[in-house]
Amino acid sequence: MTTDAQNPQQKRKVSDLLIGRPLETRTLAHQVVSKKVGLAVFASDGISSTAYATEEILFILALAGSVALGLSIPIAIAISVLLLIVTISYRQTIFAYPNGGGAYIVARENLGQTAALVAGSALLTDYILTVAVSVSSGVAQIVSAFPDLAPWRVYIAVGVIAFVTLVNLRGVRESGSVFAIPTFAFLTVMVITLGVGFYRWATGTLGVVTGVEMLQETAAPITLFLILRAFSSGSTALTGIEAISNGITAFKEPKSRNAAVTLVAMSTILVTLFLGITFLSRHIGAIPSHEETVISQMARTIFGEGSILYILVIAGTALILLMAANTSYAGFPRLAALQAADGYLPRQLTYRGGRLVFSWGIVTLALAASVLVVIMRASTTALIPLYAIGVFLSFTLSQAGMAIHAYRSGQLKPGEKIQRQESSLEFDPHWRTHLFISGLGAVITFVVMLIFAITKFTTGAWFVIILIPALVYLFSRIHTHYQDVAQALSLENTRQPRLPSEEVVTVLLVDGVHMGTLEMVDFAKALGNPWHAIHVGVNPERSETTQRKWDQFVKEGELVILPSPYRHLLAPIREYVVSLLHANPRVIVHIVMGHLAMDSVFTQVLHQNSSLILNLGLTGLERVVVTIVPVQIYHDDTGETVNQNMMTGDSLKKARQDRSARGQAAAREQLAAHQATIKDKADEQVEES
Repeated sequence: MTTDAQNPQQKRKVSDLLIGRPLETRTLAHQVVSKKVGLAVFASDGISSTAYATEEILFILALAGSVALGLSIPIAIAISVLLLIVTISYRQTIFAYPNGGGAYIVARENLGQTAALVAGSALLTDYILTVAVSVSSGVAQIVSAFPDLAPWRVYIAVGVIAFVTLVNLRGVRESGSVFAIPTFAFLTVMVITLGVGFYRWATGTLGVVTGVEMLQETAAPITLFLILRAFSSGSTALTGIEAISNGITAFKEPKSRNAAVTLVAMSTILVTLFLGITFLSRHIGAIPSHEETVISQMARTIFGEGSILYILVIAGTALILLMAANTSYAGFPRLAALQAADGYLPRQLTYRGGRLVFSWGIVTLALAASVLVVIMRASTTALIPLYAIGVFLSFTLSQAGMAIHAYRSGQLKPGEKIQRQESSLEFDPHWRTHLFISGLGAVITFVVMLIFAITKFTTGAWFVIILIPALVYLFSRIHTHYQDVAQALSLENTRQPRLPSEEVVTVLLVDGVHMGTLEMVDFAKALGNPWHAIHVGVNPERSETTQRKWDQFVKEGELVILPSPYRHLLAPIREYVVSLLHANPRVIVHIVMGHLAMDSVFTQVLHQNSSLILNLGLTGLERVVVTIVPVQIYHDDTGETVNQNMMTGDSLKKARQDRSARGQAAAREQLAAHQATIKDKADEQVEES
């Protein structure tokens, strides 16, 4: 016969194959990454944004005609300066807050809890949108090269999300190793592309784009507002900058230094690629188009359509965009765990799975991003307006918080140090410089956010503007709930004294008379308390059969038939239990119910499983304790189903004794603890009075 210890091992084989064997908690300290792997894990989103940032600038400038496209280079330079400012600010954050958390922790400690919730809501929204935008953009690159796949773009996108989710469930190091390949492959092909492109430009052999028509040609004037719109759209190149400051704890020691080096490396690569792509795109006459991306136009012009290098560029770009979603898988679960630990999200998000990752956070991110991709039909243009507002709102709050941090450090005396919850505050002789950099970054990113909110309001930005306050309200309600529960469970809580209880009455819930019923009877008798059984008369014929079998096989105890003319199950039971409680204010009602426990999920769902619903419906009552006695159905070594009804004679007697013994000690301890707590409370009340 298969033992209980063997079954879990057999069932784990599938999960082991998919996500790997479970890791011991003591190995958590070793689940860290090097700078190289960290670049792949946390920087893929930032680096990949260079694949569409230039295109977003051109889409806006095209509104004023082809003449305005020449402004793409100065706008790209301005964006690079902003990126430099944000990078310096986040580098300060990494050293000031070495435990990670990014904008959420910075805002919580310097701007207050409300600002922290706004930052957290913006970041969580940003991470979800990052997955949707990156995957959708990657699919767009594939469709550019293979137009026949266009009808399947949503299915491809959801499939990629599922793959990335599965890889991340395997752990940080494993996902980093997997996603390092597309990251460095993209960097390699882009370095070759830019190198060849600049060489051909310098030698005068660089061609121009052909076969692409201007998206639209209008006579709209080139205004400051249009330039600001192009600047804000191109600022999507900054997305992903904050990810490293959120995940500092994932790096090897010294964590802050390695994270800072990775941040600088990422920003350097990002600026180089962004400026290079924008420069070459301008000189080849790249045109914004829904049919072909700017990257595809540039590679086709430099290497020739259909060439090996062109295919490699498209493949590398598609891979980095698809895998850029991994940055969110590194940041979202960690941030969600931080907020959950503070009581603003469900506590389940703080739990680590078998591979020591925040599995609940990973799955939540995947489901939310998949729903968004399906709704938006995997359209990057439709998702971008939703994307940028949350990004720049978190930038603004983070840098504003760091500006306050710098100001406070400047108010201390040299050598003075204050230990705060998340950081150490000490005198900084360069506090004015840090204050200026962070303050300037906060102002600029706030302006960019406003431009996005205004110009993209009707195309989808309104949703994020409503969503973030709604999330803040939801998080606050969750926090209030946890506070109420903590107050109710506190040993110092005397607001609602419990009535003393000295009697225990055991009530068996009987659906029919079978071996499981005899198990419950044995269990109730072993407790030594008064007991009786109840049966809900949903079906009169079944009720008569149950009463007859009770008299024939049980032959003891009272069976109460509860009428239920409307075939309700929970309501009659609840009313009966409430009547027992009202009849005796000093009684504890101990409900015992059976449950068919199968050895597989498939066979379990074939049964009613009403004990789960009844348990939820009864445990909310005062002075009520619920115990479930499982009737275990399993398969023997030959694969045949075995249950207690197949046993006879001594084997039946022994099985009933063994199974009824299970849980008796636990039930007694549970009831004894419950009675002791109530008695202690009553004694305290007597002493106080």
